[in-house]
Amino acid sequence: QLQLVESGGGLVQPGGSLNLSCAASGFTLDYYAIGWFRQAPGKEREGVVCLSSNDGSRYYGDSVKGRFILSRDNAKKMIYLQMNNLKPEDTGVYYCAAEFYWRIQTVQAMCVMRNPPATWGPGTQVTVSS
Repeated sequence: QLQLVESGGGLVQPGGSLNLSCAASGFTLDYYAIGWFRQAPGKEREGVVCLSSNDGSRYYGDSVKGRFILSRDNAKKMIYLQMNNLKPEDTGVYYCAAEFYWRIQTVQAMCVMRNPPATWGPGTQVTVSS
């Protein structure tokens, strides 16, 4: 079974950038739709950006569109999130997640958690503050 572990979180000033990584193990990443999710204190977990297994479909949360970039390297079994122009409201625990491609309805359904992914990393804290 696929396992995921995030890294790269930390403290960053507003307007700054931060890159998160997610290392996958256990099964080939090629067959998985992937995504980054986050949860701010006192709020529900929300999808940030998600990508289909064949990289053909993407879904961005409205608040991050144009600022965050999701990418993957299947050969290295790595998932990345480049975050730019960070805002205090971006603060939260960031999770990478994955779901076998045939088990998802659509990338959007996965990202808005109508069809939640089954595999999650433990999360990494991102704090945007002066």
